[in-house]
Amino acid sequence: MGLLSSLITTMIDLQDVTVTYHDNIPALSHITVCVQKGEFVFVVGPTGAGKSTFLKLLYREEKPTSGRVVVAGEDLNAIALPSIPFFRRKLGIVFQDFGLLPTKTVYENVAFALRVIGMPRKEIRHKVPAALEMVGMAHRPDAFPGQLSGGEQQRVAIARALVNEPALLLADEPTGNLDPDTSIGIVELLNHINQTGTTIVVATHDTAIVDRMQKRVLGFDRGQLVRDEQDAAYRLRLPEAPIVPSTVEAESTLPLSPESQGAEAQEMPSDTQGEATLPPAAQSAITAFFSQAEAVVGPPAEEAQR
Repeated sequence: MGLLSSLITTMIDLQDVTVTYHDNIPALSHITVCVQKGEFVFVVGPTGAGKSTFLKLLYREEKPTSGRVVVAGEDLNAIALPSIPFFRRKLGIVFQDFGLLPTKTVYENVAFALRVIGMPRKEIRHKVPAALEMVGMAHRPDAFPGQLSGGEQQRVAIARALVNEPALLLADEPTGNLDPDTSIGIVELLNHINQTGTTIVVATHDTAIVDRMQKRVLGFDRGQLVRDEQDAAYRLRLPEAPIVPSTVEAESTLPLSPESQGAEAQEMPSDTQGEATLPPAAQSAITAFFSQAEAVVGPPAEEAQR
């Protein structure tokens, strides 16, 4: 990373940002959020919530209708169109469909990102193997994309995004086409990259990887930022419901009159006479246990699979 990147402490700064399309329905509405250098952030929400628009703002594919967007020290409201490609060199971008060139080898796909910016061949020969080593693909530099699994192709795409040592890595549904085990491998790779100092922002529907990683979560819904939570799971943690003793329990702990105690003893079956009953404290503990269990029951299976 360059000297400027090393001096930046706030990597992403959105202030009261709104994006409105032609139908006058806001894709994003009054979003204010900051991401510091070195953070790992998941962006979650249903389809159409505004996740992709949020990411597009960050690499200047979209421009805000109002508000201010600053990324990696660059004011994207004021940036000139010819300067946008140079700004994007500070970023690494990973997409769901990998975006590899099918007629080029693994090595050539990663090197291509450096050739287009005019990097000397000597540097390319040094940087490409290092990037492939980081993502675990150093053993297949001569393979073509069609010869790789989906997980391997995504690793190559990540290597291409990293090869220029970006300050910020953006990933849009990077595990969307992968099986669960491969998805975990990819997100753990991103976590390793984050630990080297790169800021990571991942937009995803993948509940499992968000729950596993427990990072900062930005939740969007209908263009609104409805949630910003540290060390979080995919779904918002709801407060536990207060435990209220049941009417039956309250009645069972009331003292009985001597007459009632005698009548109850006469009516009790012979095999239960003299058996110790649970004291009120134990009854309360059992009631509390089942009340808590009901309070934390997750969503129905159909919803959890979405």
